[in-house]
Amino acid sequence: MQIDQIVPITKSKLEEAFNYFIEDLKTIRTGRANAAILDGVTVEAYGTYMPLKQIANVVAVEAQLLQVTPFDPSNIANISEAIRNNSSLGLNPSDDGKIIRLPIPPLTEERRREMTRQIRSKEEDCMVKIRNIRHDAMNAIDKLKKDKVIGEDEAKRQQKIIDENVSEKRKIIEDKAKEKENEILNI
Repeated sequence: MQIDQIVPITKSKLEEAFNYFIEDLKTIRTGRANAAILDGVTVEAYGTYMPLKQIANVVAVEAQLLQVTPFDPSNIANISEAIRNNSSLGLNPSDDGKIIRLPIPPLTEERRREMTRQIRSKEEDCMVKIRNIRHDAMNAIDKLKKDKVIGEDEAKRQQKIIDENVSEKRKIIEDKAKEKENEILNI
């Protein structure tokens, strides 16, 4: 790897880890209807497992109600079963043969605490990924310095740029996690 590639590659990996964290946060239920909480649901349809969003339309029709409309009504029972069997959601779907309705129950205090622990766990996982990305970048810079491809000053400059990028992403991740915790605790 060349010195002019290390920072852009590191930035790209940091952004990837951040985006994964944000998508992961969307799957945590906050007590309000949000179609993104069903993103992780896979349904057996047509002899294979498919993501729910590929076989149905999911919309929040009210603050406490999600509506799932299958593209093919023959999949309605499988969709209901997949949602009901997903223990992390804790939802009980009801259907009329054409549409599935998912009332979003208010969160209990115990459930809110459990969800904040989930958020902290996801945040820590992301921080570990970021530390590993930083570690890999620093090793690449050290290797270039050791091989005398770059000098000491250039190595320090590149390390400083990487540390600034890492610190920036960490701050944003901490803010997003805190925002999600507040959203759960203040409903």
